[in-house]
Amino acid sequence: MCWRLTQKRILVVEDEGIVAMDIRNRLRHLGYEVSAIASSGEEAIKRAKEGPQLILMDIVLKGKMDGIEAASRIRERLNIPIIFLSGQSDDNTMQRVKLAGSRAHIIKPFDDLELQNVIKAALDVDEVT
Repeated sequence: MCWRLTQKRILVVEDEGIVAMDIRNRLRHLGYEVSAIASSGEEAIKRAKEGPQLILMDIVLKGKMDGIEAASRIRERLNIPIIFLSGQSDDNTMQRVKLAGSRAHIIKPFDDLELQNVIKAALDVDEVT
């Protein structure tokens, strides 16, 4: 099929293995390729260098670095759109998300339609700029 020629590669950064596998399966069902799954900020930075077109980043991660700090470091080096996935939506967290240059923030749990719409919007903005 033609759609595979333009299939977008997404890096999933999630510290909970079952949640990461669920997100991977959802993305595949929506027609996206999951380039890798990372569970720590350090691993996310390493995997981001492999060239995904989008990163789905949890805020709470394994290791010393959270997702917001990892996203900030990735944005300093690479122009990859980042969407945060989190159960947190307090004012302090939201302010840090904005400063990290995130394209969007999805509150867990989320449905496939919400995920697809946010991904399309982030990728469309990236392709226009």
